[in-house]
Amino acid sequence: MRVLDDYDVLLADLDGTVFKGNAAIDGAREALAGRDVMYITNNASRAPGQVADHLRHLDFTVEDTQVVTSAQAACTLADEILTEKSVPVSGRRAYVVGARSFRELATEAGFDVVDSADELPHVVLHGHSPENGWAQLSEAALSIRAGAEYVASNLDTTLPSERGFLVGNGSLVAAVVSATGVTPRSAGKPLPEMFRRAVTTSGARRPLAVGDRLDTDIAGGNAAGIDTLCVLTGVATHTELLRTEFRPTFIAANLRDHLDGWSACLERDRVVVSSGETGPLPVMSAEAVAAAAPVVWREIDEGRDPEVAAAVGDDAAAAALEGWR
Repeated sequence: MRVLDDYDVLLADLDGTVFKGNAAIDGAREALAGRDVMYITNNASRAPGQVADHLRHLDFTVEDTQVVTSAQAACTLADEILTEKSVPVSGRRAYVVGARSFRELATEAGFDVVDSADELPHVVLHGHSPENGWAQLSEAALSIRAGAEYVASNLDTTLPSERGFLVGNGSLVAAVVSATGVTPRSAGKPLPEMFRRAVTTSGARRPLAVGDRLDTDIAGGNAAGIDTLCVLTGVATHTELLRTEFRPTFIAANLRDHLDGWSACLERDRVVVSSGETGPLPVMSAEAVAAAAPVVWREIDEGRDPEVAAAVGDDAAAAALEGWR
């Protein structure tokens, strides 16, 4: 995709953008090959090296240092919170709900990782792991009720996979919130810290944030003051893009494919889409919403809610709109 050539470093989401589970998303390898990329993920279930290994298994070229996870950001945030509360650095205790790699990251960050609420942890670190269950969530709730700070790696309610959308960390966080009445501080997207860390690490001067979630990837990139690209390979849908408060700079079907010539204009109270180059239906549908969205957003900002329609007799545009999710 030509738009990628205008940026020196891509800050790319993983799940739903680059891969789904054990399958690379169509076009991702080709689009990212030879480019400077930092991979930013809200998934805290794997250490940076494990994430890089997974990418290499899918034939992406990547170094461990090119991965930034929300677990790393959560450890940093917890350290900042406890420092603000004047908790001595020595002996800071953390109860970790999450993968072994998260526990290891917490240990590397200087925390004494404990196994029970009875050990009175200063902070609960909550990240995604398939092994999270009632026992772990209950220990977290007991710790929080006893006064522990609550830090979540991310609040994504779903996790994309090749089978569909699985239960994400935010859904399990919601159970702890329900049990304690305490809402956690979140370290991951949409907060800008992960993007800023990636920019600093990579030395980017003109970065582009790329992702499939409007309320995390796009919102986080916007919050960091970075141009954003939303790909329609995961969570975001065409119709959501028209009404979202988290507006991306660019919209595309995936990281590789683009069709020239698609346009949209306002005709009375409707936004009318006209086709350009034709191609696979998912790509045409993405080009149609990419053309329509700026016009719709402008109308919404003026207090209007326009209908979107295909130009009269434009079969390609009509098919593209029919393909919208």
